Amino acid sequence: VKRLSNSDDRIPLMISERLIDVHQDYTGEYIMVTGQFRSYNHHDEQKNRLVLSVFVREVTFVEEELDGAKTNSIFLDGYICKTPIYRKTDLLLAVNRPYGKSDYIPCICWGRNARFASGFEVGEHVQILGRIQSREYIKKLTETETQKRIAYEVSATKPECVEE
Repeated sequence: VKRLSNSDDRIPLMISERLIDVHQDYTGEYIMVTGQFRSYNHHDEQKNRLVLSVFVREVTFVEEELDGAKTNSIFLDGYICKTPIYRKTDLLLAVNRPYGKSDYIPCICWGRNARFASGFEVGEHVQILGRIQSREYIKKLTETETQKRIAYEVSATKPECVEE
């Protein structure tokens, strides 16, 4: 997905074979999807890693990239589950699913939004409007071995408290 800065975000999708032909190559195709941003813990050599992806409910193939459209937007309704740190501007939001499950979504705020969100408390009900963002980083595995990885988070453009 293109950003306004002309860089792009790579967003992992989980799409059921009922929605697309899994034997076809869709490289370079333009699609519009709606769904849920989900998380799960990947257990790997005594470590846990949070894996995030969009669980696609609907997919539409489009002829070309839509100009000026909101190409990447997300709405989250959940609960703060880690004390926000203003200098890091990071939030961890628990978004409840039906059947007693929750997705844990890392969010990042900037500027005035970061100052505002730093006042959130654990357990507080908040809603966040933003976009899914990806960034590459280098993970140091040993003294001589590194691995390129991609981190995903929601860049919050409008965090707000929900009055219960």
